[in-house]
Amino acid sequence: MSGKKLIEVNGVSKSYGGVVANSNISLDVEDGKITGLIGPNGSGKTTLFNSIVGYHPIDEGSIKFEGEEISKLRVQQIARRGLLRTFQQTRIYGKMNCVDNMLISIPHRKHGFFDMFGTNGKADRDKAEHLLEFVGLYSKRYLPSGDLSFGQQKLLEFAMALMNEPKVLLLDEPTAGINPTLINGLIDRLKRANTDFGITLLVIEHNMRVIMNMADKVYCLAHGEMLSSGSPDVVQNDQRVIDAYLGAH
Repeated sequence: MSGKKLIEVNGVSKSYGGVVANSNISLDVEDGKITGLIGPNGSGKTTLFNSIVGYHPIDEGSIKFEGEEISKLRVQQIARRGLLRTFQQTRIYGKMNCVDNMLISIPHRKHGFFDMFGTNGKADRDKAEHLLEFVGLYSKRYLPSGDLSFGQQKLLEFAMALMNEPKVLLLDEPTAGINPTLINGLIDRLKRANTDFGITLLVIEHNMRVIMNMADKVYCLAHGEMLSSGSPDVVQNDQRVIDAYLGAH
């Protein structure tokens, strides 16, 4: 039985200067689920992410969030509805400590934009420290975030996203660049964010072991087109996926 669809992408196409990045892409993200998006480099995964969260307009198609068309909305308008993303390269303030990075990530309560210079109460600071403990950075909470390892910076960015209590979080290659010994801990925290916090996840991931063990449903893109979709078992055993992607690893 299918659950409620939080994100509905239907027939989305996007080109850059004549180069087709996405062609007639359709996918659904169900409430409470972890959905995976895989494909070789240049297959259009990040372009699709950027389209969903409003970083650029689409050429054709429809993107709905909780039944509402969002393809014409700006990034902050979409973020205020509870749809956020992280990036392959972290976006943190390296000279600020972890707690301050957490606090400046909170949208201003009144105006809905990021309040870099506002004052945050004890409740926000307690919440920030609790989430830093959740991702394993509590002991480093007052260190400049630029002193953290790349993997720890990714954990910080993940915690910053959680600070905003998103309904759906789009994660762009969360395990890339992370020490293999830390990956299992990250996977556990992603799953707990899904189960304990009720956050629906859409995850781009190159590590097949990670995504196949974590996702409820997987979509595979290749050359800007949808190649395969279904359960992890179905997708990883699809000969087209093996030929296009998995066979190269």
